Amino acid sequence: MFLNNSFGKNLELLQRSMDASLYRRSVIADNIANADTPNFKRSVVNFEAELKRALDSEKKTGMEAAMTNPKHISFNKVQDWQDVKPRKVLDYLTQSDNNGNNVDAEEEMMQAMQNQLQYNLLTTSISNQFYQITKVTS
Repeated sequence: MFLNNSFGKNLELLQRSMDASLYRRSVIADNIANADTPNFKRSVVNFEAELKRALDSEKKTGMEAAMTNPKHISFNKVQDWQDVKPRKVLDYLTQSDNNGNNVDAEEEMMQAMQNQLQYNLLTTSISNQFYQITKVTS
């Protein structure tokens, strides 16, 4: 019903972002639970940057390349934003403790709080989307 208009797209983007936030919550909880486990590597969830890249690819910018062979790589390949899913990635870049664990409990608690605030913002945004519809129809 709403899929072919901006309301439907906005609603689906907000819903996908909320799903990613819930997934991030479980990953952060797993990191906190394993803060003292030797050789445990923390994980992070990548979603927003990939979603932005997909949404930006919809806007045709730049030069069109002449493709004389089907094996040529397109410069302006459009990525479907609906195919973007949250990915759990191990963090090997941060420094480890003596036991090989790289989880900082304080940092994870900050991430959890930031994630909760983002989730609250998303729920408010969805509520406002529906409020605008009821306001227009009444």
